[in-house]
Amino acid sequence: MHKPATSLSHAALTRPWCLRRGMLLAALLLTPGICAAASSSVDSIITSIDQGQHQSAERAIAAALANTRVDAATRAALAFERERMRRILLDFTLDESALKAQLRKKIPDLNDAEFARWQAHGLFESQTIDGRVLYFNRAASNLFRLSAEARTRRSEQAPMRDGPMETANAHHREILAAATAEHARGLAPRKLEVTQTLSVHADAVPAGEVVRAWIPYPRALPGQQEQIRFIESTPARAVIAPESALQRTAYLERKAEAGKPTEFSIRYALIVSAQAHVIDVDKVVAATITPELAPFVAERPPHIVFSESLRLFSRQIVGDEKNPWRIAQKLYAAVDAIPWAGAREYSTISNISDYALRAGHADCGQQTLLLMTLLRLNGIPSRWQSGMVYSDDDDYWNLHDWGQLYIAPYGWIPMDVTTGRLHSEDPRIAGFYLGGLDAYRIAFNDDYGRDFVPAKTHFRSETVDLQRGEAEWSGGNLYFDQWDYNFTWQVSPAGQ
Repeated sequence: MHKPATSLSHAALTRPWCLRRGMLLAALLLTPGICAAASSSVDSIITSIDQGQHQSAERAIAAALANTRVDAATRAALAFERERMRRILLDFTLDESALKAQLRKKIPDLNDAEFARWQAHGLFESQTIDGRVLYFNRAASNLFRLSAEARTRRSEQAPMRDGPMETANAHHREILAAATAEHARGLAPRKLEVTQTLSVHADAVPAGEVVRAWIPYPRALPGQQEQIRFIESTPARAVIAPESALQRTAYLERKAEAGKPTEFSIRYALIVSAQAHVIDVDKVVAATITPELAPFVAERPPHIVFSESLRLFSRQIVGDEKNPWRIAQKLYAAVDAIPWAGAREYSTISNISDYALRAGHADCGQQTLLLMTLLRLNGIPSRWQSGMVYSDDDDYWNLHDWGQLYIAPYGWIPMDVTTGRLHSEDPRIAGFYLGGLDAYRIAFNDDYGRDFVPAKTHFRSETVDLQRGEAEWSGGNLYFDQWDYNFTWQVSPAGQ
């Protein structure tokens, strides 16, 4: 098998910049002033990119890289910021005329006044890059998620497509019927068989070169997903990361052939179960922050930062409340109120929780990181989960992110703020996803932004999450526009 290069580890490339600074310090102690200068330089470049000053950032990157005293890890950080600019331009591709042309496919008589009004209300995500206004390539479809007025203007009315678990249904009732105070996990189990594929485009990699692929793979979680059984892979001899890998993968290698896609697949089976925790608010106490819980109430830059704007938002929502469960309920409701919209790639965003707070919309991972940050700010431990959601048939599957919070004396319980509050007269069903979890999701990740086993050599396409997979070759990372992925499954009640 191809051995990953060791001169520039994936850990150095993908750790948050503030952590990379710490890694750099020891190497730079013999050259006083360089660490502070390198840190300041990268921070300044990040700010320039976030402000749309790409030409200025590129000049700063080129000047920094020309300095022979800059070490390898700093060079990697600078190179990633250059790559981040490239990725931003892949997400923001529309000028005003192109966006209007897309909208007129749905609203043929769109007029400039209503476009300007929607723009003034921040309904079109955009960036001004070097003086040019560019719109997110999903701005047109997102408008109909964000504006009831725009939805009524469509020439053809159709409901917005949501997942089956976003509506109260028989499965939620099944879970609650099975739940008792002593039995909150391992409910309503389902047997699942999954095939995941990753296909690198023909000639994306020169013929004869080895393509390396990482496909998400679940780890056993008692009462949530168990009895994981690997069946087969193509090519054979997949390397399954250990159970301890919080972003677990099946690793495969294959040589590229001219004119043909380079294809990888894995097949496995497992049992997935639901949860339903009934919380008695009068029994809830503040958690004792043990060394095991301490990381889950801490900041973790760049995406979990207790900024002043986030502190202000928290004070406005929480007020004088002291009970951790009521605080969690308030914060959950506030984040749930942020409308869902299709998201730009996470690797292009320098602070996701801050982005979710100010953008006026957010997707599941962005909402989850915002809620995690708010909970931690209030002393409530929180952590990440993500993976895939699916249905009883082959009509629906999607990437999805959610999380967990720690409520004493109950322990870790699930939260899915994006599915959020369900429309139901039964309060147990309405509030199901704060403390409950359905059996139609598979978790690939128990944290975000963690290293792979074996390690990736080049930048990741997705620096936060892992649901689609990753691929690279000796010449560099293969980004999302260079390969496709798929998820197929069969689900049935356990025991059948």
